[in-house]
Amino acid sequence: MNTVDLFSLATNGVNASSKLLQTTSNNIANVNTQGYVRERTEVLDSASYGVKIGSTERVLNTFAQNQLRRDITSVAELRAFSDNASFIDDLLASEANSISKGVSEFFAAIQTSADDPTNLASREQVLSKSESLYQRMRTLSDYMVEKEEELNLEFTTLANRANSLISNIGELNESIIVAYANNNKDEPTALLNERDRAINELSEIVAINVSDMNNQNGAVKINLISGESLVLENGDFNLVQLSSGADVANKEIQLSTQFNSSIKSDTNIPISEADLGGTLGGLYRYRNEVLGPTMRDVGQLAIAFADAFNSQNKLGMDLDGQLGQNIFAIPTFEGKAYEGTVGTFAVTAQLTEGKGAELTDADYKIEVTAVAAGLPSAIDITFLNPDGTPKKDGSGNDIIFSSYAVTPPGFTELPGGIEIDFSGSTPYAVGNEFLIQPTKTVASEIELETNRPEDLAFASPIRAGADSTNLGSANITNTTVTNTIVGAGSDRSAFDGAGGIDTAAPAQIVFTSADTFDVLDGTGTTIATVTGAPNLDNLLEQAKASGTWPGAFSGLSDYPGYDFSLDGVPKAGDSFSIGYNTDGFNDNNNALKLAELQNKNLVQVSSEATNTPRTFQDAYASMVGRIGEESAMASVSLTSAEAMKVQSENWFESVSGVSLDEEAANLIKYQQSYAAAARILTTAQELFNTILQSAR
Repeated sequence: MNTVDLFSLATNGVNASSKLLQTTSNNIANVNTQGYVRERTEVLDSASYGVKIGSTERVLNTFAQNQLRRDITSVAELRAFSDNASFIDDLLASEANSISKGVSEFFAAIQTSADDPTNLASREQVLSKSESLYQRMRTLSDYMVEKEEELNLEFTTLANRANSLISNIGELNESIIVAYANNNKDEPTALLNERDRAINELSEIVAINVSDMNNQNGAVKINLISGESLVLENGDFNLVQLSSGADVANKEIQLSTQFNSSIKSDTNIPISEADLGGTLGGLYRYRNEVLGPTMRDVGQLAIAFADAFNSQNKLGMDLDGQLGQNIFAIPTFEGKAYEGTVGTFAVTAQLTEGKGAELTDADYKIEVTAVAAGLPSAIDITFLNPDGTPKKDGSGNDIIFSSYAVTPPGFTELPGGIEIDFSGSTPYAVGNEFLIQPTKTVASEIELETNRPEDLAFASPIRAGADSTNLGSANITNTTVTNTIVGAGSDRSAFDGAGGIDTAAPAQIVFTSADTFDVLDGTGTTIATVTGAPNLDNLLEQAKASGTWPGAFSGLSDYPGYDFSLDGVPKAGDSFSIGYNTDGFNDNNNALKLAELQNKNLVQVSSEATNTPRTFQDAYASMVGRIGEESAMASVSLTSAEAMKVQSENWFESVSGVSLDEEAANLIKYQQSYAAAARILTTAQELFNTILQSAR
């Protein structure tokens, strides 16, 4: 071996050791740099010159990296869901906001007032407790409306950040491709680390799959786990953006392609919210599973309670001697047009009075299927979940009422306790679609319609009595009032609205034997006869079924709107009269009926009408329990996911993280190899000088 060979060996050894020292020093310097991946320089054996420098590349386990990204996504999703769900759970669990407590206090005030129905102070307390109850409902509803607004702002912020990251990854892809083209020996590690940091941050926002591009060295393509592309193989990328359907407060996610090319047209692609993952997915899950249903559950409770109280109060007599009226004002619901339904439409819905127990928490999608004279004559009705998907029945089928006949102008009753009216200056067309949300924000809008304690109808408007000359043992056990509508329609009652009943209405029952009786009107004329009565319950109802009921009354749905029952045994000639309860202010019959509402099943828990409703407290307890359970499960899942993320981080760091102990050892080793190579160079120089001296 000649001296030139020694010089080459020494030079290559020094260069190789210098490169190794440089790589090690870079690792040590970046030990605290977030997202930095440990680098390694390869040295290769050279048959001619001893050693040569290989490539410098990152030490990376792709499986560990992908697992870490999946765990980042999982933790971000569960944290977003758990943190927000706990807010709603804490709100509902707070005694200060408890609807159940408000309901209990209200009915306690009713019971107290029933003991002395003419006491204005106790009546004032009923109105005060009703206002307090609805203040609790408004507080809950207003808070959740604000949370929805905050949620939409967060959606926008996350979408904008995702857009920035997607664009940045696309640009880094191009830079990495250029770097590889200019230097195929060393990896562009700084660019790769920066891209990985952007990808990890993106995986925190949405769940993604990352894969290498087949035809471009160093570039990656990124898809959502549902398959939609975010960074494309040709360098173009899609942008995440938000849109709104009929409900502008209900933001939806979609992809908007950005091809920057005249060959391909940009388009918008809807994304399944259930497959998003990450923080965005967690927030959408929270909105669809917690916030949206809870808003509607509170609204459903508010309407059911107000309608039940209004309905029962209207069956009583107030302290002014008049028939009771509504105590709570329930607002109407405006229909919102879906995209593609363009025109000046006025679609209005309202609760069908007395049908609050049939109302569910469903939104309604209304699609016009037939039109007559510019107005809908038939519609399809789809019950919707808060996320806009159809509700399912017990068999798993969508709850849809097809070709449902409507008769505008005027309100048409729909399934589920609401009625709808179509108007506006634009003619309707087949395919027009509208969204109605009866329960979403209604708890913020229900108010007391009166502040007069006299308007509470605690007395029954009917008084029944036995004739003092009766010889039998029959006594009046119960009077019932089912209808107090005043007017001339088919739904009218016998009440005239002026403190009396129609003279043609039933006013007296006279027994001709123990099981036979005549029904007389206010003029003493017999209008029906019942023979062979099976019992003494609901005598007027038996008269309706006797076949002798007047034809003028048979077309009326609930006439006269009152009835009474007896016990004991009547004798021939016994008579019982029934009439308006004039001056019966000490009567508390209707107050007791109002108090009984507390234990009646008046809140529908499902969109299937066959399911048994629940009481107010049971429905509220069910809602609180459901949210509490979801919040607790999310917290447990989050703890588990965080533990898995720690394991993934440890796995990733064990491969790609910088170990100061290892790098310090390498530093000593490479320093020694550098010194040894330099010594070879010195030796070669000495040999060369010796040769020169010997030749002189």
